[in-house]
Amino acid sequence: MVTIPSTTLPVFLLVIAGFLAVRYGLFPESGVSALGSFVVRIALPVLLFHSLAQKPLADIFNGRYLAAYGAGSVLMFVLGLAWSRQVRGQPLERAAFVGLGMANANSAYIGYPVLLQMFGPIASTVLALCALVENIVVIPLALALSDSASATHEPFHHAFGRAIARLRHNPIIIGIVAGCLAALVHLRVPDTIDRAATMLSAATAPIALFVIGGNLVGLRIEEIRKDAPVISVAKILLHPLAVAFFMFTIGPADPVLRAGAIIIASAPMLSIYPILGARHGLERMCAAALLLATPLSFLSMSAAIWLLGHYGQLPH
Repeated sequence: MVTIPSTTLPVFLLVIAGFLAVRYGLFPESGVSALGSFVVRIALPVLLFHSLAQKPLADIFNGRYLAAYGAGSVLMFVLGLAWSRQVRGQPLERAAFVGLGMANANSAYIGYPVLLQMFGPIASTVLALCALVENIVVIPLALALSDSASATHEPFHHAFGRAIARLRHNPIIIGIVAGCLAALVHLRVPDTIDRAATMLSAATAPIALFVIGGNLVGLRIEEIRKDAPVISVAKILLHPLAVAFFMFTIGPADPVLRAGAIIIASAPMLSIYPILGARHGLERMCAAALLLATPLSFLSMSAAIWLLGHYGQLPH
């Protein structure tokens, strides 16, 4: 049985270490962005390529997983959109980011390190599958809706197409595509390169967690009493429940994949949420929601692991 504190506590200790190091000047705040770029542009794409290149394509493109995780995430996006528009009476531009905050998990920086401790190498497969849904469906959908509702009034299909076109420059997507192509042609990676990739991949999780903590230092909480609490609670509570529903109804038979999806969904929203929101003047709302959800996700992820273990959904 998985020991919950030994799985989740090291992850959040590294987040706290990053926060304290930047807060008290042990590490320069300007360096956090560089570390984040290293993870997103180099370490994480190499990890995904290295892992996927060694797997059968059938394991990478698990249609039932993609359908279940996608359905749960899109459902949460629609619920967030509806709550913002119908209950709060907010404009579509803001509502799109409310939905994004509820529906997009920090699969790379927080979800993956937890799964790596629990499941080992299969964690990278779960990460790749979630990244496909997040980067090809949820994020472009939110950006297209917000762009089409902004002052330019760009048609939705144009904005969505533009968001999809940007994916060719996304290092994570490039790593996934390259790994899939390598798996397709059964590419044999030389041992020296394989060892170098393994060493680089090992740096991904701890540095990513340190970056999360460092980024929390600059966040402000001026809007903490407005939309942020609802977005945060919906993200760490309702999103995993929605994903769990579809995982157990239309999802894959493999319990490890089902559990991985639910645990990742219980993570907070993606760390660049405030950066994406800044384009539309929504960075304060996004930052406040991220600031709330990140520490609360320690409880949500621990609860998800406990429930999955209690009901026999985790390997012994």
